[in-house]
Amino acid sequence: MAWITDRIDRIFSNGEPLHDPIAKPPGEVEVKSTTCYMCACRCGINVHVRDGEVRFIEGNPNHPLNHGVICAKGSAGIMKQVSPARLTQPLRRKPGSERGAGEFEPISWDEAFAMLESRLRHLRATDPKQFALFTGRDQMQALTGLFAREFGTPNYAAHGGFCSVNMAAGMIYTTGGSFWEFGGPDLQQSKLFVMIGTAEDHHSNPLKMALSDFKRAGGRFISINPVRTGYSAIADEWIPIRPGTDGALFLAITHELLRTGRFDDAFAARYTNAAQLVRVQPGHPDDGMMVRNPAAPEVNPDAPLNAWWWDEAAGRPVAAWSEGVQPALFGRYTMPDGTPVATALELLRERVAECTPAWAEDITGIAASRIAQLAAEMAEAALDQAFDLPQPWTDWWGREHDTVRARPLAFHAMRGLAAHSNGFHTIRALAILMSLLGTIDVPGGFRHKPPYPKQVPPGVRTAKSWDDIKPNTPLAGSPLGWPAGPGDLMVDDDGRPMRIDKAFSWEYPLAAHGLMHNVITNAWRGDPYPIDTLLIFMSNMAWNSAMNTQRVRRMLTDKRADGEHRIPFLVVCDAFHSEMTAFADLVLPDTSYLERHDAMSMLDRPISEYDGAMDSVRVPVVPPLGQCKPFQDVLIELASRLQFPAFTRADGSRKFKDYTDFIVNYETAPGSGIGFLTGWRGADGSKSLRGEPNPNQWEQYAKHDCVHFTPIPEAMRYMRGVNRDYLRYAKENGWRKRDDPVVIAIYSEVLQKFRLAAQGQRPGRQPPAELRERVARHGDPLPFWAPPLEHGAVDLGKFPLAAVTQRPMAMYHAWDSQNAWLRQIHGHNRLHVHPRTAQAAGIADGGWMWVESPWGRVRCVAQYSEAVEPGTVWTWNAIGKSSGLWGLHPHADESRRGFLLNHLITDELPGDAGTLSNSDPVTGQAGWYDLRVRLAPAGAPRDDEAMAGDHYADVHGEPLPAAGDALALHSETTWPRHSAPQPAPGQHPGMHRVSSGAAHVLQYFAGRGRRGKTTEQETPT
Repeated sequence: MAWITDRIDRIFSNGEPLHDPIAKPPGEVEVKSTTCYMCACRCGINVHVRDGEVRFIEGNPNHPLNHGVICAKGSAGIMKQVSPARLTQPLRRKPGSERGAGEFEPISWDEAFAMLESRLRHLRATDPKQFALFTGRDQMQALTGLFAREFGTPNYAAHGGFCSVNMAAGMIYTTGGSFWEFGGPDLQQSKLFVMIGTAEDHHSNPLKMALSDFKRAGGRFISINPVRTGYSAIADEWIPIRPGTDGALFLAITHELLRTGRFDDAFAARYTNAAQLVRVQPGHPDDGMMVRNPAAPEVNPDAPLNAWWWDEAAGRPVAAWSEGVQPALFGRYTMPDGTPVATALELLRERVAECTPAWAEDITGIAASRIAQLAAEMAEAALDQAFDLPQPWTDWWGREHDTVRARPLAFHAMRGLAAHSNGFHTIRALAILMSLLGTIDVPGGFRHKPPYPKQVPPGVRTAKSWDDIKPNTPLAGSPLGWPAGPGDLMVDDDGRPMRIDKAFSWEYPLAAHGLMHNVITNAWRGDPYPIDTLLIFMSNMAWNSAMNTQRVRRMLTDKRADGEHRIPFLVVCDAFHSEMTAFADLVLPDTSYLERHDAMSMLDRPISEYDGAMDSVRVPVVPPLGQCKPFQDVLIELASRLQFPAFTRADGSRKFKDYTDFIVNYETAPGSGIGFLTGWRGADGSKSLRGEPNPNQWEQYAKHDCVHFTPIPEAMRYMRGVNRDYLRYAKENGWRKRDDPVVIAIYSEVLQKFRLAAQGQRPGRQPPAELRERVARHGDPLPFWAPPLEHGAVDLGKFPLAAVTQRPMAMYHAWDSQNAWLRQIHGHNRLHVHPRTAQAAGIADGGWMWVESPWGRVRCVAQYSEAVEPGTVWTWNAIGKSSGLWGLHPHADESRRGFLLNHLITDELPGDAGTLSNSDPVTGQAGWYDLRVRLAPAGAPRDDEAMAGDHYADVHGEPLPAAGDALALHSETTWPRHSAPQPAPGQHPGMHRVSSGAAHVLQYFAGRGRRGKTTEQETPT
């Protein structure tokens, strides 16, 4: 032990210092600006590089998004760069080896490209739908979507279907914009801020700064969430709510606002469809649709402006938006031709008539008196504290306004609302509540970010028949879109899905982001058809991105009777050796975010702020590790080899040398001047937003902190859905196809079209008989609350607790629980349980327990916490790891004590229409947070087995741990566990491991060995 004493003496005694703290470090230091990618925030960073190594990462004080602020994740990017999980060369699964064993052999990029080119060329020429491309949180979906469209496959989507598509679709189908990258709360001018179901992974640093200023200015912050962590920890009031019941709360608040008349009636009448007259004539093909005024011009068939209002003073219908008319907001009337009608707001009032605070109390667990008080507080902030901002603007109808009415009530919501099978209507209810209070795109409320707002719905449509999908031909339509009715679905003549994930089908008609969580199950089953090649980029579908992980892992290895895998060829591109890469047939090593060019584009998911259009880039600060190649370059190379029309000239030669060349020279249409980047356009770089390609565009971004901001003129900054000048500006710059206004959809005609089709009342496409009731129920033009679908398939008496996950502030997805610095914050996870709940189950604080759902079970450690609603248990997401992956020791805490709640979640549910995905019936959003569980102490094996009974093995084909299984039942070990695969050939060894008994600690030393050449040191105890 002398070496320990010697080291301690050197550090803490009067011995020689380890280094001179004031001496200039040896070597040359260069500081390079780029954009962080340790979460979805995309802050500007300055990276200090010395002798080719990243030595320090700090926030960029010149960046308009984060102003120099950086979080733990951002500064820990160094450890991601040198992670021993890094892949360094293309790999092919060894012939004869099994998927999941991780037995690979290195190959060259030439071999990898040749293999892919040959396979994909054949599929594109014969049956393009046999190729499926699904990507994770890649932030470059404009490129991956273009690749899929040019290939001609309908089978493309990104991660939104298992993230928060309900948030995007629920709000965009209502207001034209959404929380997320698309819009957010204006805390600078707000007085009351209500946050619902939000963790710390979206817009993190800017929101923290805004919250700090908001509270210092005296603003009141209310958090409604089952869990009090992160942002909620600094709330003035925490209101615990039962998961999946937020929609009932919003409907009860709406009930109170309409009952008391405490809403913005002028905003509702003028800027929403609340006053428009709806036909109330059951059996009529236009029942539930707005009555049309044939004398009014139709500007946009997807957002009709030829509607009627009812003029109460005159006692007759008048054309909507008639000057000098104050339309009736409530009431039922009869048109001159005898047609019975009602205002849209009247139908909403009737819908929420029974949604009283007392009704919601039983559902949400929030006292009825507090719900009524919440409604009053919201109305007081939005109405009584309203003020006029002296900002002139002109509305679409040509009326000039000297001021903008500020409504200092701001909301923010995210995945906690979205990740439920009732989430779409829940978020519709929130958007309508916000609209009734006039808080849409006004000072102090919700504000859009360019290029939003879009039309309701946006004018992007998918392919609609098999005639739109042909060999060697780009897809006729977008791979993803926004259906305006049944005619826009991707179904065949028999109503069957055309996509492997069944997005845009009668099962999930408004699946704007696709259903990534359905891909493996459907491909394994061959429903609606088998596929040949599945390419997964940056998504851990064999672990934390899968619902029911154990079942999915078996699907990936399952074979047909002829011995071939049910999914014949699986390609995985990732920077790290993960649970998913272990199952690949071909592994493509991606670069880190510090090694590549990247674009956060206005065509995709930009970093815009309220007052201007903003995009940003990444530029390499160090060269790629080993043979790593950016996936962007891989796509450009494949697209060029396969001679996609958008990537080749008429003679078949390639248009673009690589990704950087593509970003500079690609235009959405020839001569449009609109490309992936808005800054320094034009031949001399003097233009913004649109202009000719500039060959020096990347260099200009690099010189200007990798970000470009175009301020919007002040007269265009508010009320953009109806702001004439903004709408024209947006059309000119390619953000919109038309300049007509966004009429907020209190009442959704889009949904009513699906309902009428399901009821057989409307000509055209109709759903299969087994889905009619489902489509009619969920295609409701007004929001409603119903329990999540999973609750109807579970005995809630046996499984009384809700279980949810939350992304930790110090980590993002699975990427960072292998990060040497961030692991010290979250080395493993526990299940957080209210003390009363745990004690009732006989579980001690820090004790091991079984957590069981109808679909699986895990063994984990309990953590007492009063910061959780008593009927809910929760844990951090994606910290638990499968043994031996991510560059971690096989017995690292992440796999020995960490666990994954995904093992308990089912990807499918039984139903009257057969087995369907555990997803929202409108959008296909994965119902992650609908899980129900029960708890029991992990005592003697006999007790553990008695708790579960025999159903687990019957359902999963996987036995419970046997009484003699020391590994599974050891007092310090989680379950289920998996055998550790072999390390990948060429896996980055850039670390030192200190071994002390059962403890294994990874230590990194800058400057000790160059990239990829550091030796491993085993220090004896």
